[in-house]
Amino acid sequence: MFVDELQISVQAGKGGDGCVCFLRDAKTLRGGPNGGDGGDGGDVVLLPTTHCNTLYHLTGRGQFAAENGGQGLPQNCGGKDAEDLVIEVPVGTVVFDAERGNVLRDLDAADRPWVLARGGYGGRGNTRFATSTNRTPRTAELGKPGEARRVLLSLKLIADVGLLGLPNAGKSTLLATLTRARPKIAGYPFTTLEPMLGIAQGPGDATFVLADIPGLIEGASAGKGLGDKFLKHIERTRLLLHLVDCGDLAMAEPEAAFRVVQQEIGKHSQDLAQRPAMVVATKVEDQAARDRAQALARAIDKPVLAISSATGAGLRELTLAVWSMLTSLPRSVQV
Repeated sequence: MFVDELQISVQAGKGGDGCVCFLRDAKTLRGGPNGGDGGDGGDVVLLPTTHCNTLYHLTGRGQFAAENGGQGLPQNCGGKDAEDLVIEVPVGTVVFDAERGNVLRDLDAADRPWVLARGGYGGRGNTRFATSTNRTPRTAELGKPGEARRVLLSLKLIADVGLLGLPNAGKSTLLATLTRARPKIAGYPFTTLEPMLGIAQGPGDATFVLADIPGLIEGASAGKGLGDKFLKHIERTRLLLHLVDCGDLAMAEPEAAFRVVQQEIGKHSQDLAQRPAMVVATKVEDQAARDRAQALARAIDKPVLAISSATGAGLRELTLAVWSMLTSLPRSVQV
């Protein structure tokens, strides 16, 4: 199941208490203080990773707590520091403060851990309190409490190319054709219900990541058909591929289909509306479809690449054009 938003509570570990103890053995009846310090509590750490692409594995728990530090021991032995609690999240996860709503961290790079809640320091044992005037201190510190936080994790997929279009525009078929991704494909609208990623082969050893989001409909930017939630997953893409169905069974005329999606993108984000984009006519498998693709290019006054995922026509040209465009764009998008 694809889960892209989740609230969790985290509690870092408490520091261990310091020890009050005095040296006692067969040769020493009344020795000096030798109580050790408590160990530090464990941190709660978020680790962005490519091993998962959804927050589903974190559902059902709600509360995450690191271990407490060990208590100080006699003979000046310190308590054991607790291990950190490491929570793996997908790359692209944005961390919000659940109460204030401000962004705490954007985890947009893999394998760069970030401490969400810091564990408490261990308390000092009574050895630390010995002075020239107080040789037998009977005081030790309590361990400090760990930080507690409630946060909202919100996932925005990171990809080079985002696929846009009305339902049944051929996005999932193109993703499956160009990559090893296996989205559900069928001849009816709304087959795709959750975003998917795939890695496409470019020229030579070059590769790029494609993101397929469910089809958009009029009103998507206002949440109709969950469009607002889907659109956020292409906010980080460097290039948009706007797929327009030019086949015989298209849901709408090509120009109207193009205008609807462009309108919803603009309402969702002006920055996204200005993102570099290519228009691709899909299901171009006969002369009538080619004529519709040419008419679309004239109507919108933009170049239109005609492809057919079923026959493979135009796919190599599309791949080369996408790669050529990507090489001229910045490596990342700030959102």
